[in-house]
Amino acid sequence: MAAGKAAAVAKQLTKGVSKKGTRIHTKVHFYRGKTVDLPKAPKYKVKSTPKKNSLDKYSIIKYPLTTESSMKLIEDSNTLVFIVDIKSNKRQIKNAVKELYQIQAERVNTLITPKGFKKAYVKLSKDYDALDVANKVGVI
Repeated sequence: MAAGKAAAVAKQLTKGVSKKGTRIHTKVHFYRGKTVDLPKAPKYKVKSTPKKNSLDKYSIIKYPLTTESSMKLIEDSNTLVFIVDIKSNKRQIKNAVKELYQIQAERVNTLITPKGFKKAYVKLSKDYDALDVANKVGVI
């Protein structure tokens, strides 16, 4: 009988013990196992050419505004009014005015009209006269 038991244990050891059964989950959430994350090695670029900057000084400022209220601002508060590109910001408008008209702006105020245009009020520094600049630009 002892030899039979010994033979059964030896057979079990050579075969291996199976631990198949249902897994006991201790958490309510399932976490996906980590897999091999290989580095990308693309055969060609996603973009063939780099994106061109579409906002240059000529496309930022569309045209000067020539309404009565803008004329009053030119005369009274040394301010020019421009319709500018909707995507441009105050720094870009200030630089575009400086490059196009060779004038120094003190500050720039912007607003978006109900029609969807962006209007820029460019206050000129004390060194420049808005009437002279408006004549040069062709507003008056």
